Amino acid sequence: MKSFRLQLRFLVPLVLILAVAAYLALPLMDRLNLRWFARDLNMRGALVTNALSESIADALPEPRGRKLQALFNRALQDERLVAIGLCSTQGKLVRTTPNFPKDLSCARAEQIAAEPDPLLRIGGGPVHVGVHPVNAEAGRMGDLVLLQDLSFIERRSQDTRQYLIILIGSLGAVIALATVIVAQLSWRGWVSGTRALLRGEGLIRPLSGTAPELAPLAADLRARLRELEDEYRRSQGPEADWNPERLQSLLRTQFSGDQVIVVSNREPYIHERSGTGIVARRPASGLVTAVEPVMRACSGTWIAHGSGSADRDVVDSHDRVALPPGHSEYLLRRLWLTAEEEKGYYFGFANEGMWPLCHVAHVRPVFRESDWECYRAVNRRFADAVVQEARSEDPVVLVQDYHFALLPAMVREKLPRATILTFWHIPWPNPESFGICPWRREILQGMLGSTILGFHTRFHCKNFIETVDRYLEARIEHEHSTISFQGVSTFVESYPISIEWPTESETRHWLPVAESRRRVFERLHIPPGQRLAVGVDRFDYTKGILERVHAVERMLEKYPEWVGRFTLVQVAAPSRGELEEYRAFRERITQVTERINQRFSAPGGPVIRLLVEHYDHEAVNELYRAADVCLVTSLHDGMNLVCKEFVAARDDERGVLILSRFAGAARELPEALIVNPYHVEETADALHRALTMPEAEQRERMASLRTTVREFNVYRWAGRMLADAGRWRLRERIAARVQRHQTS
Repeated sequence: MKSFRLQLRFLVPLVLILAVAAYLALPLMDRLNLRWFARDLNMRGALVTNALSESIADALPEPRGRKLQALFNRALQDERLVAIGLCSTQGKLVRTTPNFPKDLSCARAEQIAAEPDPLLRIGGGPVHVGVHPVNAEAGRMGDLVLLQDLSFIERRSQDTRQYLIILIGSLGAVIALATVIVAQLSWRGWVSGTRALLRGEGLIRPLSGTAPELAPLAADLRARLRELEDEYRRSQGPEADWNPERLQSLLRTQFSGDQVIVVSNREPYIHERSGTGIVARRPASGLVTAVEPVMRACSGTWIAHGSGSADRDVVDSHDRVALPPGHSEYLLRRLWLTAEEEKGYYFGFANEGMWPLCHVAHVRPVFRESDWECYRAVNRRFADAVVQEARSEDPVVLVQDYHFALLPAMVREKLPRATILTFWHIPWPNPESFGICPWRREILQGMLGSTILGFHTRFHCKNFIETVDRYLEARIEHEHSTISFQGVSTFVESYPISIEWPTESETRHWLPVAESRRRVFERLHIPPGQRLAVGVDRFDYTKGILERVHAVERMLEKYPEWVGRFTLVQVAAPSRGELEEYRAFRERITQVTERINQRFSAPGGPVIRLLVEHYDHEAVNELYRAADVCLVTSLHDGMNLVCKEFVAARDDERGVLILSRFAGAARELPEALIVNPYHVEETADALHRALTMPEAEQRERMASLRTTVREFNVYRWAGRMLADAGRWRLRERIAARVQRHQTS
């Protein structure tokens, strides 16, 4: 009897609590359901309005309104659409369907639509009221009032209430049954088991020892807590930091694990023969620096030109090789070009034509018909390789740079459902400059085969859109940065590229800054105590190397106290030596360097040490860590990743970055000393300021720079493009379904 009274003391309050919970929860559930469905109907209404806008604009001028009425009648075939009304820009009803309420004015519809629960009762049933603007090419034509049936929500709410009552009743029954059993078996065991459960012992790990009869309840609660935790994490969205795991998660959620294919001219690793056998090395390329970490995260296929002396020796029968060496995280498919193809496509059209044209570097672009034919043929070969490597009809294809301007449209012909992301790594000139290209229309048409077309800066996006507007008949929506050409819509956006931020496992092997400095000084025979500036570039006339050495000469003239105390180490990787312009540029740099060294010769050695060789990543990183100043004086650059690599290398928060205002990175890194490299005096003064900058100011500037580069890393660059592509593809699929539904 005592046990029964104890049970009643517990069960009666429990029943009351459950009843009150059900009484309070049911209306709240109904309201939440209504809000959710109202939001979905608003989105659905906006989509329907966008789909009908152009048709309404075409039918509106007809005086008798038959076309408009027929259009509305077809739309009403949707089982959830009850009625449609069209309001003019002055707020007056222009046309309605027969079921449209006669007492519902445009003003009243807007008032209802603005309410949290935009409902109207027609014939005893609830109807959702939505007012959506009708926009056409001529501008806003009015508003479309859509009345959508909400009766299905009441049916679903009834089902939800039933399930909730059953759930609460079942939960109460389980708890009551457990309470009765526990009370009958052992009051003390029940108390100790409940206390253990309240302490969370059964929720974190299975109950052991005390009150085993509560284990099923604890297991149910653990499962529910895990579900709630997962829902909470999903609601919070991804973490702030971009990393390979977050990029992989994005691919799984946005693209359901779809295949990723990268196309570039330069391969991520070159296999070459050496005295000890075949060695793999990474080429000096900002593109490779940026894209290779993304491919490791995506585990896709990279298609590139095989140019190494041992490239053919390491591929399989399908010209594929797993990379990186020893890890096999993605596949590289190599294509082989003849010497004639490489001369016309790469050295000719791409680098004698497109490169100087886009960089506006005061070097005359050269366009030959034979080069154009090679360029087009090689683009076709790479497009065919993409089709061969694709495992589905809608792969994600990342096209890299100016070598493949024609490829997006070629891939689009064979794989119309593919998501093609083209990233243009170099600047895009203004329409007048681009007009020099004889095949400007073909280049633009090829690029507009892309789903998304990315540039480094908004300025380059603006130039491209204006170029399309000048030379093609395309529909351009400046507000949304979209271009529609021959049935394909392309989203044009800026995605500032970056580098992979060094991981903790990588930085753990770095030598201390003092040791790096000692090793660099010893290897290059630089006297101790000298101040060191570094420049790391390809031997290219766009990098401002000549302007850089002139600035060093002017600084030594203006501030003679640095003579014998300053050294510039200029690493210049050989590049495109087959071209006359590059050979002449290299000779000129060598002559100017020798003249400056003779003029300011000192017992400690030459002022400028020109290292015309390829430096591997570790050697360059050691050079960055040893330097007092890093000089990036590009005359025109898409982004330039040297400055970001220097910032990433300086975990001691020392060193000063001098950055050209004509590099895309200048917009992201304002804490650097920004200079005009054409102004020799300004660059010389900036170099003197960098050499005399207090450590506190260096620390403050470098800390801010490192925060920016760490946050805006290469995974964020790729993630933003892929996320935009995922949203774009989803929107296109929904629009296609709506169109099919309307025409069926």
